[in-house]
Amino acid sequence: MKFVKSTILYDGRASRKDTYIGFEGNTIKYVGNKKPEGDIIAEGIVTPAFIDPHSHIGLERSGEPGREGEANEQMDSVLPLGRAVDGVYMDDTAFMESIENNVLYSVVLPGSGNILGGMGSLIRNFGKNIKEAYVKDIGVKMALGYNPRSTVEWKGLRPSTRMGVASIIRDKFTRARKNLNLMEKGKKSSDEIDPDMEFLISIIKGEKRIMCHVHKEDDAFFLMSLVDDFGIKPIVNHGMDFHSPEILHDMKERSIPLVFGPMDSLPYKVELKHESWRNVKMIRDSGVKFALISDHPVILQRNLFLTTRHFMRFGASREECISYLTSRPAEILGLNDLGTIEEGKLASFSVWEGDPFTFEGHPKLVIGEGRTVYSE
Repeated sequence: MKFVKSTILYDGRASRKDTYIGFEGNTIKYVGNKKPEGDIIAEGIVTPAFIDPHSHIGLERSGEPGREGEANEQMDSVLPLGRAVDGVYMDDTAFMESIENNVLYSVVLPGSGNILGGMGSLIRNFGKNIKEAYVKDIGVKMALGYNPRSTVEWKGLRPSTRMGVASIIRDKFTRARKNLNLMEKGKKSSDEIDPDMEFLISIIKGEKRIMCHVHKEDDAFFLMSLVDDFGIKPIVNHGMDFHSPEILHDMKERSIPLVFGPMDSLPYKVELKHESWRNVKMIRDSGVKFALISDHPVILQRNLFLTTRHFMRFGASREECISYLTSRPAEILGLNDLGTIEEGKLASFSVWEGDPFTFEGHPKLVIGEGRTVYSE
């Protein structure tokens, strides 16, 4: 068994001093204060691996022209069977920079040019290829607001207004519900349902979650009407224009979580006119379960941890800030073996040189599921 000694352990929920972490294979086997008999390979402040719940890393790639990006497929506005992982190249140089900054896991999503863009999946940033990187599917990407109505020149059925976006969504979900009713009455068999419809039925049955791109409060209220009418299970992605408590109150009532961000990016469109770093106080105080995202490359994933400084300004503790990138996203995404440092969890963590909350602090040893993926 290998060990590291944490002078301070931020375990994803709390902190403690002078703690030893032992791991064997890909699993944490020991967390405690008793000095072990075995090799101590590093010493310093320790944090769990960071998890980015919303990114386009490997699709929009560093050092490649934008026209070669693969986040948005332009052949139709509704693509239930698309999968983001089918477009990822693991030789994107951004992956290594993420690993060096303790971001070891990414949810890679299709872009927001389509109403339903396809499935988003969790990947290991340290995978050498997509077979090794792929972990699990997380949820289907849906987009509301400006983005899906800004792509009228693309192929297929394309809305030019938010009303048109809503119409297409309600039409698809209503058709799915009617087909489900016929199947439940024995008037249709599963073999008579085409693959796209079968996928849509799984959404309204709550078998697949929706990762919903939404910035404006009115679009979020529309999303909640879909929750009430069709029983879908969304995770709100972005919410950067949320600026009043009512929207968060309604989300909390429906137990809808939020993956919030990207912080520190330019509010470059009208639907972001209320965007402000000061909104984080309302988000933090709301009681809505939330985590932070990069939306890479909107902000580079390597800079994700820096965005926690806005929450610290409004009273968030260091332990809370670590949780926004570890235990919170793990809970929201249903990742039972990640997010905290405790016995039985995957051995994915970093030992830091200096204090993570200072400019000079940085990981000196990064462990990804039991193997060294970066060291100085």
